[in-house]
Amino acid sequence: MLKNFVVKPPRPNQLSRRAMLRAAGCGFGFMGLQSLLAETAADPLAPKSPMFPARAKRVIFLFMHGGPSSIDTFDPKPYLDQNDGKPLPIKQPLTFAAGKTGGLMKSPWQFKNCGQSGLPISNLFPEIREQADDLCVVRSVVGEGVDHGAALLQTFTGTFTFTRPSMGSWVLYGLGTENRNLPGYITIKPALSHGGAKNWSSGFLPGSVQGTAIGHAGMQVADIQKEPIEYLVNQGLNREQQRYELDMIQAINRKHQEMWKLDDDLETRIQSFEMAFRMQAEAAKVFDVSGESEATKKLYGLDDPKTADFGWQCLLARRLAEADVRFIQCTHSYKWDQHSDLFVKHNENAGEVDKPIAGLLKDLKARGLLKDTLVIWSGEFGRTPVSESGNGRDHNPYGYTVWMAGGGVKPGFAYGATDEFGYHAAENRMHIHDYHATVLALLGLDHTKLTYRYSGRDFRLTDTAGAVHDGIFA
Repeated sequence: MLKNFVVKPPRPNQLSRRAMLRAAGCGFGFMGLQSLLAETAADPLAPKSPMFPARAKRVIFLFMHGGPSSIDTFDPKPYLDQNDGKPLPIKQPLTFAAGKTGGLMKSPWQFKNCGQSGLPISNLFPEIREQADDLCVVRSVVGEGVDHGAALLQTFTGTFTFTRPSMGSWVLYGLGTENRNLPGYITIKPALSHGGAKNWSSGFLPGSVQGTAIGHAGMQVADIQKEPIEYLVNQGLNREQQRYELDMIQAINRKHQEMWKLDDDLETRIQSFEMAFRMQAEAAKVFDVSGESEATKKLYGLDDPKTADFGWQCLLARRLAEADVRFIQCTHSYKWDQHSDLFVKHNENAGEVDKPIAGLLKDLKARGLLKDTLVIWSGEFGRTPVSESGNGRDHNPYGYTVWMAGGGVKPGFAYGATDEFGYHAAENRMHIHDYHATVLALLGLDHTKLTYRYSGRDFRLTDTAGAVHDGIFA
């Protein structure tokens, strides 16, 4: 057979192997690009363009768990000063502890018109007062949950009757992330009560857009900082060995995934393995605040045991914002539920967050980040204008205050109003669905088009309602 085999010389128009590789170089590059584009298209975390020009790129949500009193913080009511102790002249709506209700109760704090804008802020927040000209105070937010569990779920997910994706998950699903080495949605020290993980869950959205919790409300900051980032992947292997080991695992996972096309949990696990591997490159640096200057640490109150906890959260939020994390939550939990001892407890609570929040606003502004970072301050509801147990206030979801800063909102501006008692939203009423629609619009997302097909219909954060309140847009 071999002696009959003749090697023919190449024809004049044939290419050598080397020439063929040179000629096909562009083609190979295109094949690589095709692979990359296919991977990006299938990845819900890939960065996406907003639906229209965005005012904000990211969100920092400062959540005051328990329900701070709007009429004692950002919504002054002279009527209460003049009618302290008198009966409420309207029918009282459903409350959490109606049997302990007394008469009207004036605020024990004094309000002052602050900054050039003249926004009235109580002396509960002397440091935030200095940032009044950056605040957009919305005094007319309305929810439907009278108890904490329902109110938290509606605040974070838009509903309390079903398990739904959280606002942060919708934002990450709609915009993706610009930093592949960190989760796009991080919640710092979240509460495990009143809905717990449902408040940062991805629900029926892809599991890769759910919030990543850093510790929880019951943990001390020192204990959270002790947890090494290196535990994410086998510490006994170098990076190349880790990558090889992970590739072997992922190959098995992918083969299994081909057999079970609808196994969303497995896809989430695959994505989480990849994220854990990538986090090694950046997470340790971002979470280590020790390199910050002493002036910066003092700005956030890290030098004071009273403010150090929430100060660390706010400083970490700034560092995560710099690292292009899309949605960041900080939680002051669970301290604002003053059915009694309002004066004592609200003073304590405000003292823990006032300086860190003011420091965050100053720092973001100084670094040029405030203009495209939407900062939101909110509880799950406000509190009643009538007393409970003589010196406290009950839950009030019928008209309460949320403020925003940066991210394209009007600075030094008050929007909406409650009635003269501070009980019901009376002007520019902003339902939770409207609030969510407005936040999405600031991020360049149309809430009516940000949908996900599930169980036979298209779902969205705002359900079938919601209107954008562009009156707060700068």
